[in-house]
Amino acid sequence: MNNLFSFLDNLSTTLGIKSIYLHILAKSLIAVIFSYIIWFILRHILASFEKKTKKTEFIQINIQIFSIIRKALLYGLVLATGTYLTRLFNIILLEKIFQAFMIILLAIPAKDSLLIVLDYLKKNIADKTKTKVDNIIFDLLSKFSGAAIYATAAILALDILGINVMPFVAGAGVAGIAIGFAAKDTLSNLIAGVLLIVDRPFEIGDRIEVWSAPAGSATWGDVVDIGLRATKIKTTDNIVIIIPNNEIMKRDIVNYTITSTKIRVRINIGVAYDADIEKVKDLINSVAETLPWVSKEPPPKVVVRNFGESSVDLQLRVWIDNARKRMDTISSITDKVKETFDKHGIEIPYPKRDITIINKSQIESGDIQKAP
Repeated sequence: MNNLFSFLDNLSTTLGIKSIYLHILAKSLIAVIFSYIIWFILRHILASFEKKTKKTEFIQINIQIFSIIRKALLYGLVLATGTYLTRLFNIILLEKIFQAFMIILLAIPAKDSLLIVLDYLKKNIADKTKTKVDNIIFDLLSKFSGAAIYATAAILALDILGINVMPFVAGAGVAGIAIGFAAKDTLSNLIAGVLLIVDRPFEIGDRIEVWSAPAGSATWGDVVDIGLRATKIKTTDNIVIIIPNNEIMKRDIVNYTITSTKIRVRINIGVAYDADIEKVKDLINSVAETLPWVSKEPPPKVVVRNFGESSVDLQLRVWIDNARKRMDTISSITDKVKETFDKHGIEIPYPKRDITIINKSQIESGDIQKAP
């Protein structure tokens, strides 16, 4: 190296050029050549490693990962070489601009790498769990991770350029407050959506009660989507109701399938006072046992709840294996109990009133004596 610089000194004297310029030019060429040699070696090492790991499951799923690694190595090498060259020419402003630009450029492979990792975790962790909420969380991370990386890169780039980012941060804070007041309902729904994902009062596929269903329509349905702003519920009438998350968080949530699809159904039945209660209980139980989705354990049970004005009020309590059969259970048992009672002569009582119509002319003529 000393011999090279001595040769450059002699050459500069011969050409009448300052030796420092030749030194800078030589160092620049050496740096570029050295960087190219390093890149050539790294590229071949990476290609060899790619061939050896081609059969690996992770590599098969994410073939583009080697392209991202090559891009990141190239950008890193360019950053190191460019920084050295700008310092060699002692151009501070150019050095800062170059470094800031490269940091923004490095954000691209960083974002792509993070997306690959999140996608891999989603396929190997979230997709194997019973809950669908994990998939939603990974989807949210995938959507916002890129913005977070680019924002971080921009802040670092501005800091390298010597631009104070604190006024921008403060201004963004003030703007955020103003936007928050202007879109408080939207933000409230977004926060409620995050809380729904964290608390998990229900998951996609759960059957829940719908309090805002149209009048006369089904009042429960299945959760088909949990978004950041609203939740979609498809009722048994095939109507999709979109409810803002903020409204959901304000109310009691009735979930029929959160722990199990097995629930107990209660059906009220009234019989006459002169009916044989034990016989009635046996008939009702036999009707309930005919339904294939009714659980054998615990068995159906009939209890006396109250003595009404004209009837003995009974209640059938029956467990069913599928919560979605609740209305079918009530309808089927009610129909069959009516048929069975009719066959066995058991009366289902109802209020009766005797009405006597009196003609006013008959009272005046004395045919009907007026009550005192």
